[in-house]
Amino acid sequence: MTDYKAIAANLIFPDKVLIDGVFQDAAGGETFDTLNPANGDVLAKVPACGAADVEAAVASARRAFESGSWSGLHPSARKAILLKLADLIDENTTELAVMEALDAGKPITDCVEIDIPETANCIRWHAEAQDKLYDQIAPSAPDAVGLIVREPIGVVAAVLPWNFPLMMMAWKIGPALATGNSVIVKPAEQTSLTALRLGALALEAGVPPGVLNIVTGMGPDVGEPLGRHMDVDAVTFTGSTEIGRKFLIYSAESNTKEVCLEMGGKSAAVVLEDASDIPRIAEIQAGAIFWNMGENCTANSRIIVHHTLYDALIAELEKQATTWVVGDPLDPETQNGPLISAEHMAKVSGLVETGKAQGARVVCGGEAGEGLLFKPTIFAEVTPEMDIFQHEIFGPVLAVTKADSDEHAIELANNSAYGLDATLYTRDIAKAHKYARALKAGTVGVNTYSEGEISTPFGGFKASGFGGRDNGVHAHDQYTELKTIWIDLNG
Repeated sequence: MTDYKAIAANLIFPDKVLIDGVFQDAAGGETFDTLNPANGDVLAKVPACGAADVEAAVASARRAFESGSWSGLHPSARKAILLKLADLIDENTTELAVMEALDAGKPITDCVEIDIPETANCIRWHAEAQDKLYDQIAPSAPDAVGLIVREPIGVVAAVLPWNFPLMMMAWKIGPALATGNSVIVKPAEQTSLTALRLGALALEAGVPPGVLNIVTGMGPDVGEPLGRHMDVDAVTFTGSTEIGRKFLIYSAESNTKEVCLEMGGKSAAVVLEDASDIPRIAEIQAGAIFWNMGENCTANSRIIVHHTLYDALIAELEKQATTWVVGDPLDPETQNGPLISAEHMAKVSGLVETGKAQGARVVCGGEAGEGLLFKPTIFAEVTPEMDIFQHEIFGPVLAVTKADSDEHAIELANNSAYGLDATLYTRDIAKAHKYARALKAGTVGVNTYSEGEISTPFGGFKASGFGGRDNGVHAHDQYTELKTIWIDLNG
C-alpha cells in the first residue's frame, strides 16, 4: 500500500507564480500562507500578487497570442503538446494527488482515483477534439462563397474554485488552449499549489512562454483586475453566484469581455411514487451529498420524495450516513476530510443551527467533529420556506422534503433560485422523459446522480450559470469568435 504520509513529508511545494514562462515572486514581494485544513499547518508561502503582476501576465499572454507561437500552430501541433501535458499529469499522479489532498483537505483516494486522472483525461479529450472540428460553408449563389469560421478569442482569464482545484483548471484550460488562446489562471487563494505545479508540467510539455500564466492572490487583488482588464478578451469563472455577478459588472464597466459563469446550486433529487429499490436510492444519494464533504456545486442537497416512500427513504439514508468514514485525508479509507477553512465551517454550522431553529428535525449528525471535520447530516421535515431548503450550504448536509404527488415534487424541486443539476427516480419511461424536461436544471440524471461526462456540456439554468458551458465541444464556443468571410467570385 502506498505510504501517502511519507510522500507528503517529502513534497516540495511550489512557491512562485508563472508569468511569461518564468517562475517568479510577486512584484511587491508579498506572500500569504496556504494552510492544510486537516491540521492548520502552513504548507507554503505563496506569492500575493497584485495589479502589477496582472499587468505583466496579461501583457505576456497578449504577446504570445499575437506572435502566433501557439495561436498560429496547426491544431495537430497544439494537440501533440497538450497530449504530452496529459501524459505528464498521469506520470505525476501520486505527487499531484498528495499535494491536492493536503491543500484542499480532499480524501486521497478521490484525488488518486478521480481528480487527477480526470484532469489528464480532460486535457487529452480537448486536445484530440480540436483537429477534428470543421468550420462551415454557407449556402449561397454560385457567384459567392460564404465561409463561417471560428478563431481563438485571444487572452482568457480563468478564475478557479477551491473544491476541485485541478479538475476545474483542466475544464478551463483544456478547451481554451486547444482552440489557440493564451490563458491566465487565478487559482483560489485556498488551493494554489497544484495549479502552480501544473504550470511547470505545461512548460515541460512544450507550451510556449506566455501562453499559460498562473497568478496567485486574493480576489480583489487579482480576480477583479483580470475581470476589469481592457486587454482580457474573456473570463471563465467557477464559484459562488455572488462573485459571478461581479464579473458581469466588471465586464460591463470595462471592454464588455465575454463572460462564462458556472456558479452555485441547490440541486434536488426527486423520488416519484413509482420509484423502486429504496436502499439503492439511499446509497446513491448519500454519495451525491456527502462526497467531497458536500463541497460540490451539483451536490443533491435536497431530496423531494413522494409521501408514500418518505419514511422508508429516511431510514435508509440514516443507515448510509452512519457508515460514512470521516477523518484524515491521507488515510485511503477516509471518505470525507475536513471542510476547507474555519470560515467555511462557520457558514455550514450556522446554516445547520438555523435549520434546527426553523423546525427541521435532525435525523443524524448536525454537529462538527474534531477540527474542521463535519459529520454527515440529514434533516427531515424540511419545508420550502426554510433556509436549508433555499440556501446553498456547501457542506455534507441533506434536507429531505415530503411531496403530496409527483407533480408537487417537481414543483418543489423547481422552487429554487438555482438550476445546476437534478436527479429523478422513476420506473416509468414516459415519466422519465416528461419530468426530466420539466426540471429546470442544466443536467438531469435519471435513476442515478450524474454530472454527465467529458463529452456532455455542463452548466446551469437561472442563478447557476451564464454565458456558456464547460465540457464537450460546446466548451470551445466561449473561447472562439465566430467570423463570416464572404467572397464574391465575380471580383
